[in-house]
Amino acid sequence: MPHTANDPKKQSWISVKQDSDFPIQNIPFGVFLTRDDVITIGTRIGDKAIDLGALHQLGYFENIPLTDDIFLQDSLNDFISDGKKTWRLVRNRISELFEKNNQELQNNKEHCKIVLFDLDEIEMQLPVQIGDYTDFYSSKEHATNVGTMFRDPNNALLPNWLHIPVGYHGRSSSIIPSGIPVHRPMGQTLPLGSSEPVYGPSQRVDFELEMAFITTDANLLGEPIPVDEAEDYIFGMVLFNDWSARDIQKWEYVPLGPFLAKNFASSMSPWIVTIDALEPFRVKGPEQNPEPLAYLKSSGKKSFDINLEVDLIPENGEALTITKSNFKYMYWNMAQQLAHHTVNGCKVNSGDMMASGTISGPTPDSYGSMLELTWAGKNPIKLKDGSERKFIEDGDTITMRGYCKNKDYRIGFGEVSSKLLPPFDPKKGKKS
Repeated sequence: MPHTANDPKKQSWISVKQDSDFPIQNIPFGVFLTRDDVITIGTRIGDKAIDLGALHQLGYFENIPLTDDIFLQDSLNDFISDGKKTWRLVRNRISELFEKNNQELQNNKEHCKIVLFDLDEIEMQLPVQIGDYTDFYSSKEHATNVGTMFRDPNNALLPNWLHIPVGYHGRSSSIIPSGIPVHRPMGQTLPLGSSEPVYGPSQRVDFELEMAFITTDANLLGEPIPVDEAEDYIFGMVLFNDWSARDIQKWEYVPLGPFLAKNFASSMSPWIVTIDALEPFRVKGPEQNPEPLAYLKSSGKKSFDINLEVDLIPENGEALTITKSNFKYMYWNMAQQLAHHTVNGCKVNSGDMMASGTISGPTPDSYGSMLELTWAGKNPIKLKDGSERKFIEDGDTITMRGYCKNKDYRIGFGEVSSKLLPPFDPKKGKKS
């Protein structure tokens, strides 16, 4: 089935700014609360949100086999379960309806009032009910930097790293949509020079620049997903800030890896950009040496050229872009990650999330965390007001953006933005 929605010549009758992340070639999917306090599944073109639930009820998807309530839900899970054929049919139909020369909906002003919303009339929600969440560790540059800092610079990568996409199972309950603030976590740390741990707020709160993909129902229990078929089970991608507490992490991670340092909050962008929309931006990933084992061998263009940026915005201060990176730097691609995740027979469900791990590039200005950018605090970042940051301070906001661009058009993910608050005060039920 062709990707008619990707036609670079298409224009929409909805006004789209030249630098918008959401031209008619994007058509992402999300969940939002409308001005009438109704939760619906929708999409976005330019600065207009489109109510797909209302569009379906008005008969605009009549030739696509969809249940009556498929878009009248508070998550995309059921729609994602319908599979790639349905996703593509729906996306192509939306593209057709909103194409500049299509009068079918454009001239029906009553229907337009029902299905179209300005962005300030809606409130974005978490787009999927995330049953399980896995965080990978797939940037060679990031793993090398961390290994250099905390272990032996001559043996920065652990012996297994070049052979398997290393990952751990995280906590889905603390994944939140963009705009929700995060409290500084409490926990145990081991102060420098001390032999006994102390309890208190983390002093080294960090962001991690990541992306994540959302899966559909992929396999039966015990059934591996072949690497060459893995992308058929990936619905789309989001921006992902996997907040971290480096001092808590350093004390707890041996012997079983990340725990409280990672599960206090992770922020995701609200619009899921489909793999279909990303097709024109495919690139080859880094050369893999040694050659992966047979079940991980993948060929062709399995990565995507996605430009990534992170701003640090101090409270009442001016934003500073502190890093610019790219998803194409990832050593292990998504197909390899999903194939490895299921090679033991692990079942994957609709709405499961798989995060990339911190995305760092080859130069210091492309590192994906404060840990690397400041080299564990040794080289503080100077903000525009003259203040410095070794790690993130209370009141700081971290905003991540991502977009793809070629000679024809640009599509993007919008942003994921969250503010760090002081530790939660149980007496007040708010920041202390």
